[in-house]
Amino acid sequence: MRAATSVLVTGTSGFLGGALGRHLRDLGYRVTGVSRRPARPGAVDHQVRHDLLMPLPHDLARHDVVVHAAALASPWASPAAYQGHIVQATRHVLDYAERTDAERFILISTTAVFYILGDQFGITEDTPFPATAVNGYAAAKREAETLVSRRRPESLIIRPRAIYGPGDTVLFPRVLRAARKGLLPRIVRPDGRAAMADLVYIGNLVHAIEAALRLGLTGTVNVTDACPQDTYALLCDVLARLGYRQPRFVLSLDAAMRLATAAEWLSAHCFGWREPPLTRFGVSAVAHAKTFDVRRMLGSLGPPPFTPDQGIAAFVAWQRAGAGP
Repeated sequence: MRAATSVLVTGTSGFLGGALGRHLRDLGYRVTGVSRRPARPGAVDHQVRHDLLMPLPHDLARHDVVVHAAALASPWASPAAYQGHIVQATRHVLDYAERTDAERFILISTTAVFYILGDQFGITEDTPFPATAVNGYAAAKREAETLVSRRRPESLIIRPRAIYGPGDTVLFPRVLRAARKGLLPRIVRPDGRAAMADLVYIGNLVHAIEAALRLGLTGTVNVTDACPQDTYALLCDVLARLGYRQPRFVLSLDAAMRLATAAEWLSAHCFGWREPPLTRFGVSAVAHAKTFDVRRMLGSLGPPPFTPDQGIAAFVAWQRAGAGP
């Protein structure tokens, strides 16, 4: 069954799409990748160079499963960029799946659809979304989810939380760039407490996606390592292992949010939406708790195969080998 299953994966030039393509191929699936840039090594049997701002080619063959993993994975961009690269791209991939009568459709979304700029504990798949999305990325992902749910109600929406591991271009690289420049602050909460947060190792995520595909899971499922971490302690540990200096200056949470708000305003009005060094989303990611009740994941897909310690060790080894950005 697996060897006979053809899968179209979007975003195979990126962190998640590339890792997913490799994982599926290792298990015997035939993988066609779609991305603007070349696929990551080993990710595809066949690659289609295509910008998802445009409809997929009409001569693109049918696939049993479509996994839409491509997205503008950035906490800061213009509203037009999010609309194009997330909402419009999802619409085009849905059009392809419907035109070719694909059996399964899987959207890789994000747990950011739930977020507020504050602590949140025990988030489940049924936790209501806040009235206003936390940023443009979350707003666009919420819109993409609505498109998929309306047009393919039998589809699966997977919401990973803070993906890390070898190949990461989004999460830790931002921290490491700031640390190299001496611009990484220690942000202190008013209550002085540590912020606990869930993450997901890339190996655990691709395992969960394939298991969900194989089992025919539908609906929505949040995916994490099922092991919340002390965010600041984790960052300091990674910095120490890689020989980076620890944060040298301290900011209160309130001051950090004010600086981020000013930086975002300047970016939007003066610098063409270039990502600022500090965003409110980024401040919140370090300073606020985000934990998840993942009983649905554990009950449907089983426990993650890798521990956070194994995941962090793999990321550090990859960075030390000079493969990181």
